[in-house]
Amino acid sequence: MALEICVKAAVGAPDHLGDCPFSQRALLTLEEKSLTYKIHLINLSDKPQWFLDISPQGKVPVLKIDDKWVTDSDVIVGILEEKYPDPPLKTPAEFASVGSNIFGTFGTFLKSKDSNDGSEHALLVELEALENHLKSHDGPFIAGERVSAVDLSLAPKLYHLQVALGHFKSWSVPESFPHVHNYMKTLFSLDSFEKTKTEEKYVISGWAPKVNP
Repeated sequence: MALEICVKAAVGAPDHLGDCPFSQRALLTLEEKSLTYKIHLINLSDKPQWFLDISPQGKVPVLKIDDKWVTDSDVIVGILEEKYPDPPLKTPAEFASVGSNIFGTFGTFLKSKDSNDGSEHALLVELEALENHLKSHDGPFIAGERVSAVDLSLAPKLYHLQVALGHFKSWSVPESFPHVHNYMKTLFSLDSFEKTKTEEKYVISGWAPKVNP
């Protein structure tokens, strides 16, 4: 029985995959586990009633598995790992939180209108921590030579960072972080990433209302 997943549709283009990194994380997990699934694109500014019935808070992603709809990408990834353990994607506990503050600091910096508020510095601190981890551990991934859940969580977030900061702030990850650059290149060249990424223009249209409310 095929799995079903509801993910965000693109802003202004409801028949295209949207810019939700948590939706992409779930799709990446399905792809890495070579699972068959049916995708439902949800226009979050005009949510259909059937979707609100299964996700009363109107959040994506939502996965249908064993006739039950499950919300929250953390929960979805955990269930998929348990039910389909091969290939294993579980990240060793000591690496599970690597890079976990990057997305929050990126969002703050992206929306910041004050160049002296420390938001850029906060993001650089997080990227430096990732650089140091990658430099001191055998890669190319966070937990070694195999991709794991932490990479699939970070990949869409780093893609958003690259596209949105490049567009709205003409900012890019400093060259002084070569391991981060290589890591991003590795993630973005995964087949699963190519298949599940939204187009750059939809990342931009998704962030635009938050950057210039």
